[in-house]
Amino acid sequence: NMCACLNFASANFFLLLSGNITFIAKVEAKDLLRKPNVKWFKGKWMDLASKAGKHLQLKESFERHTKIHTFEMHIIQAKENYAGNYRCEVSYKDKFDSCSFDLEVTGKIPIVFVNGDGQDDAGELDFSGLLKRREIKQQEEEPEVDVWELLKNANPSEYEKIAFQYGITDLRGMLKRLKRMRREVKKSAAFSKGLDPAYQVDKGGKVRFMVELADPTVELKWYKNGQEIRPSAKYIFEHKGNQRILFINNCTMTDDARYYVTAGDEKCSTELFVRDPPILVTKGLEDTNTYVGERVELSCEVSEDDANVKWFKNGVELTNEPKSRYRIKVEGKKHTLIIEEAAKNDNATYSVMTTGGQSEAKLSVDLRPLKISLALEDQTVRLGQEIHLKCEISENVEGKWYKNGQLIEASDRVKLYHKGRIHRFIIASAAVDDEGEYMFVPDAYNINIPCKVHVVDPPKLHLDGLGENNTVTVVAGTKLRLEIPITGEPTPKVMWSKGDKWITDSGRIRAETYSDSSCLVIDTAEREDSGPFRITLKNEAGEDSALINIKVVDVPDPPQAPNVTEVGEDWCVMTWEPPANDGGSPILGYFIERKKKQSSRWMRLNFELCKETTFEPKKMIEGVAYEVRVFAVNAIGTSKPSMPSKSFVPLAVTSPPTLLAVDSVTDTSVTMKWRPPDHIGAAGLDGYVVEYCFEGTDEWIVANPELTDKTKFTINGLPTGSKILVRVKAVNAAGESEPRYHPQPILVKEVIEPPKIRLPRHLKQTYTRRVGETVNLVIPFQVRTKNTDRKTLNTHFSYYWTAFVNILHPEGKSHDKASGIIHSYLGTKIGHYHATTI
Repeated sequence: NMCACLNFASANFFLLLSGNITFIAKVEAKDLLRKPNVKWFKGKWMDLASKAGKHLQLKESFERHTKIHTFEMHIIQAKENYAGNYRCEVSYKDKFDSCSFDLEVTGKIPIVFVNGDGQDDAGELDFSGLLKRREIKQQEEEPEVDVWELLKNANPSEYEKIAFQYGITDLRGMLKRLKRMRREVKKSAAFSKGLDPAYQVDKGGKVRFMVELADPTVELKWYKNGQEIRPSAKYIFEHKGNQRILFINNCTMTDDARYYVTAGDEKCSTELFVRDPPILVTKGLEDTNTYVGERVELSCEVSEDDANVKWFKNGVELTNEPKSRYRIKVEGKKHTLIIEEAAKNDNATYSVMTTGGQSEAKLSVDLRPLKISLALEDQTVRLGQEIHLKCEISENVEGKWYKNGQLIEASDRVKLYHKGRIHRFIIASAAVDDEGEYMFVPDAYNINIPCKVHVVDPPKLHLDGLGENNTVTVVAGTKLRLEIPITGEPTPKVMWSKGDKWITDSGRIRAETYSDSSCLVIDTAEREDSGPFRITLKNEAGEDSALINIKVVDVPDPPQAPNVTEVGEDWCVMTWEPPANDGGSPILGYFIERKKKQSSRWMRLNFELCKETTFEPKKMIEGVAYEVRVFAVNAIGTSKPSMPSKSFVPLAVTSPPTLLAVDSVTDTSVTMKWRPPDHIGAAGLDGYVVEYCFEGTDEWIVANPELTDKTKFTINGLPTGSKILVRVKAVNAAGESEPRYHPQPILVKEVIEPPKIRLPRHLKQTYTRRVGETVNLVIPFQVRTKNTDRKTLNTHFSYYWTAFVNILHPEGKSHDKASGIIHSYLGTKIGHYHATTI
């Protein structure tokens, strides 16, 4: 299901030197689920994917409509050593196809070695030195060496050494071929004698392949990289009895390939390696003597331009890495090892090695006689100034610095500089410990350059551990021992004073002096000890002094007795003044305590300090007398309690009156009614106050200057037609309650409404009575009118009822049925009235 269309199968291609060429392989993959694997090879074993770069590029594409994969190999700016046999292999699971082709490059260019570390030569196809044989010394020709046998029998750790010695440029590929050859070794029935595992021949030489057949009548075919070989001037076939011989004349690098011969169904294979002539050392290295710091060049010449040459120092290979002290320079056939500044450790035997020879020489690096051009000078510096030591010697060599015999290392504080023949030692800020004897010792020379450094240290007080403004705080009643570090050389004299009084070394306040500090001691500090103390240092280098503030602190004085300014149902509001003396430390807050007047047990009300001078105690019992007191707190502790406040009794106002409603309205008055509060409390209820205001204003007018104990009150003297808002408050010993408001404005005008008959449901039915029976109808009604009493209402109702009956029965006769609708204007009062018809 996989068809490979390889357009260049069994073809020979010719390419001019520095020209470009592209090889294209197309693979039809209609039934493939994924892309097939394609590899390009030079010879039988070199995978060209690892050589992709500047001169070799591999590309691939896929045409979705035709289901064809296209794989391309581009050779760019071809060189002579690119010539050879190439092969393209395509595989997918168990399917496989391949083709081979030859490339010849005409023209001559210099030989270029492939350098895997460089970018410019990436993609070079230089396989010309695969089996080059190197002669250890350019003397007599040594016997041919079978590299295959060496690799078979060698330890893997020696593979690299053998590879360079015999010119194997791709050791990994050669080992793959060796592994494959081992798998293919087996006995054959068709061949009584098969091909050797490998053959090697010099470029331009002739090679002979020979097999012996068990049956001379069997047809034999020869193949090169899978392509059958036909007789030509290059390939010559001979038959000698059972022997079959193939000669390959004038071998080139294109003949470096895998060959096999078939006899029936059996196959016998071998490898042919074509090698270039070995690289010879035409001009060897010469012994060299030099001095430390000089530039050294060791040069040799080889037989080919830009040949692969390795350098060694005492047998250890040198590389041309950027950070290496050794630089390797190649100019055509000349190879040079350069050391910019020679050192003593460069004394060694240096050698070069090629595939055909080697050369070695000794390098001797000696010291020049050393002269001191500028010696170190003794220095005296003040504390904090720079120490700068400088010397100059006649040679550019490294060296070491010592202080009092101890080696000095460079650090953030100590800077060591070396430039040419000058050496410097610098400390930016001198310390007392920097005093001593210094010495510079040049490396490799038995000589030293000494000097002395003396650091002058004036007296100095070190007050870093003190507080702001050099303040020291001590609690009254405790002991103070204030230690002040001092420095100075010689040890300074210390003096303490307070005001104009000197402090001696005895008494409750005294001074104690030591070599590196001075102590001020105060036994049992008192508030009067607060104030500035002066300390003075003196020695022959100078003077230093400072003021130290001693602050004696204590607990604050108690506050004055608090005042209770407001009392509620179970709370009160209390205030107080801060204490007159805070003890030398700011007041942090207050604690409050409370007790019943009859009790002696005080109770703390707050566990977090109260920052203000007012507080609101809560959860007291209404009607019980209480007292409160206050404590002041600073950083030292808590004061004694204040005197208790005057006793007070928590009382609460009542809740607002309830069910406030309008009882009646006239043209000049409004009568309100209400019910008592839901909650009255221990203070009882003294009465009510009624207030009103006219709509559109916010001025409330007291309607009753004297409290009323009734739940009904008439507001008189109101303008007719005005609208008022009314509220009522309950009053007791604790004060006025919250007001109860009438929800709507009230119109000051007597209301006249049309009468309304409230006809019961049972009167809406038909009554049937016999003649002579009494009919008694009860008619409820509602009427609201001015100055109308019940008698007048009864008269009106009787009139309307009689008029109604007469309208229905104008002749005044008795009837057994009377029905109809009564229309009348009735008032505000509800009552039951009787009418009798005959």
